[in-house]
Amino acid sequence: VQLQASGGGLVQAGGSLRLSCAASERTFSNYGVGWFRQAPGKEREFVASISASDNIIHHADSVRGRFTISRDNAKNTVYLLMNRLKPEDTAVYYCAADGRVKTYSTWYKNRNEYDYWGQGTQVTVSS
Repeated sequence: VQLQASGGGLVQAGGSLRLSCAASERTFSNYGVGWFRQAPGKEREFVASISASDNIIHHADSVRGRFTISRDNAKNTVYLLMNRLKPEDTAVYYCAADGRVKTYSTWYKNRNEYDYWGQGTQVTVSS
């Protein structure tokens, strides 16, 4: 599966962006998808995820209420709508996908549970 992340850019604090993660796989609906981000000098961290068949959604505490993950299986695309952006949201955002059966409930936070990664898209929020 090849993933193409796009939609990043420079935005002022309080603004919005929508990231897209387009997949090459026609059965993308069978894959759980996560968004992660990595700021300079920091580890890559979980942002949001959406499961495969039942569309169970999770958001990190830091973005809950501001960011929303969704998917359009007809377009093989997962979105991350980011509202009320803050300077601390500045990072490279990566989408990731995996089609394997998961054996524990918090798998979505673990970047090692994702086999496929996009190239990342830069989000910069100015104050």
